[in-house]
Amino acid sequence: MKVNISQATGDDAESISLIWEVICAERIYTAINRPFTPIQQRKYIGNLSDREGIFVARINEQIIGFQSLDLFAKYTDSFDHVGVIGTFILPEWRRKGVAHLLAEHVINFARNNHYEKFIIYVRAGNKKAQAFYKSIGYIQKGVLTKQVKIDDQYEDEIFFELFLKK
Repeated sequence: MKVNISQATGDDAESISLIWEVICAERIYTAINRPFTPIQQRKYIGNLSDREGIFVARINEQIIGFQSLDLFAKYTDSFDHVGVIGTFILPEWRRKGVAHLLAEHVINFARNNHYEKFIIYVRAGNKKAQAFYKSIGYIQKGVLTKQVKIDDQYEDEIFFELFLKK
């Protein structure tokens, strides 16, 4: 299986939106409860800075997953060294190494763009994602109680950080 990783463009918006539809429908892997439309996704991609991005994993030109990298905050440069990530893989491609390939690519991009640290929030019930992030060096830092509310059900989020080594 040859997986190609590249930075998304507006042309990828529809495929990314379709992934959002699948993952949001599952109701368990993300705190985002409504999928982004292709128009919203295209606008989002277009508004990212040169230091941010959505990185897509493709097999035979089909996008099967993506990892996003956003600045932690844009209102001050004192957080410019911190990125927030999210990883989203179609169900049939999970646990096949795609997330590891995306993480490796995004970490390299981040190092080249002066990031020093990543943070991520993972739903408490998403034990497989927690195990994945721990396996690549993320450290659990805390629990955000009742952080997510979907379908009138609360769930905690686990807060992780990763320091990027040079």
